[in-house]
Amino acid sequence: MTKHLAALAHMSKRRPILVSVALVAVGLLWYLFRPDALVTSRTVQEPFPTTQESASMMRAPVMGVSDEAPARIVAGTFHSNAHETKGSATIYLLDNGRRVLRLTEFSTSNGPDVRVYLVAAADVQKEDAAKRAGFVDLGALKGNVGEQNYDVPEALDLTKYRSVSIWCRRFSVNFGAAPLTESM
Repeated sequence: MTKHLAALAHMSKRRPILVSVALVAVGLLWYLFRPDALVTSRTVQEPFPTTQESASMMRAPVMGVSDEAPARIVAGTFHSNAHETKGSATIYLLDNGRRVLRLTEFSTSNGPDVRVYLVAAADVQKEDAAKRAGFVDLGALKGNVGEQNYDVPEALDLTKYRSVSIWCRRFSVNFGAAPLTESM
């Protein structure tokens, strides 16, 4: 009986330590996986960049670029990979030479550390293909629903970077992709 009581006394001393370790582990797992992000949405409704906004960038005029409406360079429609992803991706050339990727009628799952990548491949179906092809990170996804804009670097060769990927950097997962083709 005294052995049993001694064992219970020993367990009662270890219980606070075990509870503390369990709470830290649960907190760490919550931080890493962010299960709440899978059921919450963040809607963004950015306007299309205007001529005034373009002019405020204070860049020198680009030879051969007119003051007309922005020209569509390439465009594509998203397909789902790891998560359902819908909408369109279009790269526009603004009147000052600035290039902008615009996501329209866009929706995907939310998640931790989701990024917008331009990938040097015709399409991105699998994660390893995107890693092998190479990519340019345009920034954090502003919202998992809605209209949004991302600046495209001036020197980036759009004949090489031919698809947009919505990428979860934390888990190396391609949520969805849009192969880009020339616009007429």
